Amino acid sequence: MIQAEWLYWLIGAMFLAMAGQMALDRSNPKRFGSAAFWGLLGLSFIYGTWVVRRTAPAAPLGAAVLVMIALAGFGLTGRGASRIPEPEQRAAGAARLGNRLFVPALTVPLVAVLCSTVVKDWHLGNRPLLQAGSETIVGLGIGAVVALLVALLVTRERKPVAALHAGRGLLESMGWALLLPQLLAVLGSIFQVAGVGTQVGRLTTDILPHGSKFPAVVLYCVGMALFTIVMGNAFAAFPVMTAAIGWPVLVTQLHGNPAVVLAVGMLAGFCGTLVTPMAANFNLVPAALLELKDQYGPIKAQIPTAGALLVCNIAILSFFAF
Repeated sequence: MIQAEWLYWLIGAMFLAMAGQMALDRSNPKRFGSAAFWGLLGLSFIYGTWVVRRTAPAAPLGAAVLVMIALAGFGLTGRGASRIPEPEQRAAGAARLGNRLFVPALTVPLVAVLCSTVVKDWHLGNRPLLQAGSETIVGLGIGAVVALLVALLVTRERKPVAALHAGRGLLESMGWALLLPQLLAVLGSIFQVAGVGTQVGRLTTDILPHGSKFPAVVLYCVGMALFTIVMGNAFAAFPVMTAAIGWPVLVTQLHGNPAVVLAVGMLAGFCGTLVTPMAANFNLVPAALLELKDQYGPIKAQIPTAGALLVCNIAILSFFAF
């Protein structure tokens, strides 16, 4: 049986390999800090398996996170000389390959969908081929591996280590911001455990007239967008706003369809993702990678789309959830 933990081990091994490259890269003035940061992250992916199984203490993971925060906070991470080909070479390669460049990217979702819909029913003896309940995440990992092999074939790259070098360059360019989605999602869980959603729910029920459907829908969708703007991640805002309005008001009081309410609520949160600098890996990192003159350029370009989508989500939730 292919387990989800294998994917986490593979991710951890990838980070450790890149950390080894960083430690040996003399062109990076902060190579040891960078290697320590990403090496600790790689070890956390592997060590976390035994923490989840409760066969190892969680304290080392907490210590690793604190060390990583210190390394990033004190500016002890950096980047070395790029191993990526020059722009002229990349442009020539893109012109030669044409639309075939999209094949590896499309391979990932295709394999993931196949695994979550078809392969999940396959068995080896009496056991499923893919870990039950984790077919999608396992499929995503398998899709990434298959896409890498496809990319090597499409580009006729004879050295697989080139993918590791390119990945390291992207990792160093994005830096610690790569971890923001996970950190902010954890923040949402902390808020939920602390009862923030419950308190917001009490305020909401005091303000909203009982049985007022449309104002509740607007409050839920706009609240999801605003909380996402503040927290930088719809996954962080989701447990708070759903505990406050989505479930107690829209589902329990107004008898809305839970699947529609929760799915559209998350989409409303994504409207906030489009317009917040807190979502650095979506909005600020691309501006840095593309060397845009205005680091907030992506946000400014996405504001009209975010507003239109938020209105559409409110309409969809109003008409199809009840």
